Amino acid sequence: MFAMFHDSAPREAGRAQDAGTPAPPRRDEEVAALRCELAEVRAQLRQVDKLATVGHLSAGMAHEIGNPLGCVFSNFIVMQGYVEALLEIVRERGQNPYEPCGAEHDTRLAMLRREATLAGLRHDLPALMEETCGSLGRVRAILRNMQDFARSDGGAGWRWVDLHHGIDATLAVAATLVRQRADVVREFGALPPVYCSPEQMNQVVMNLVINATHAMGARRGTLTVRTGVQGERAWLSVSDTGAGIAAEHLPRIFEPFFTTKPAGVGTGLGLALARDIVQEHRGRIEVETSPGQGSTFRVLLPLRVAGAPAGPAY
Repeated sequence: MFAMFHDSAPREAGRAQDAGTPAPPRRDEEVAALRCELAEVRAQLRQVDKLATVGHLSAGMAHEIGNPLGCVFSNFIVMQGYVEALLEIVRERGQNPYEPCGAEHDTRLAMLRREATLAGLRHDLPALMEETCGSLGRVRAILRNMQDFARSDGGAGWRWVDLHHGIDATLAVAATLVRQRADVVREFGALPPVYCSPEQMNQVVMNLVINATHAMGARRGTLTVRTGVQGERAWLSVSDTGAGIAAEHLPRIFEPFFTTKPAGVGTGLGLALARDIVQEHRGRIEVETSPGQGSTFRVLLPLRVAGAPAGPAY
């Protein structure tokens, strides 16, 4: 909550001068306090935007997780059948299920051997285990990407990062939403590491991707993510083939809480927070739009940052 600022310094100074004592430097202290409070509110707004995005994507994420878990469940049912058959053989024949014994067991053992032969086990079990491990790995990756996106870093955690890794992780989190409306095209150039807060830059990419997806409307389109280097700056762009931005709306697109989306869709904070984050990274966002043809949002970030530790070799 913002504190109200009242400039009482002149009156205080007048009283102090009348008393023959110097005036306290109240104004500088109040400005510093307001700046700290503003920074805290910005951080809270970013987290609110993240959680709103997570809520918006939650139904799709449940579907993304449900598919591999269904595969795991199905595979375990098959493997359970193999295990039960093998245990039945062991119970019938002792420790060595293939040692000859009485004729009374021949029919039962023959049936069990048809259901669980060594050849069948050697063929099926490795494939089942590989598929199961792959499905569990997919679930773990989805949850890890969502956790990385949703957590708050408190403004810390700046380091040299590979932007491509963050873009891929963000697209994976938004995959279900994007697939419903657009085909994704990646056109990645050669990028050196960039000194930034990866969590905050992932939020920028997510907001641009969701904004582009919503711009498609009911017509399926193409969402293109590009990267490259321009002089002393790295850049990434998100393009859509939607309706474009109306001329009267263009001056307000970075205004907090401004939105042309229906009620209940978006918070009106996405682009405003994206620009705020990019500016804190000493970068800028450029917008290019054509009515009926789509829009492109381009983020430019400096490759050299004063005070940053030495980066990795490129």
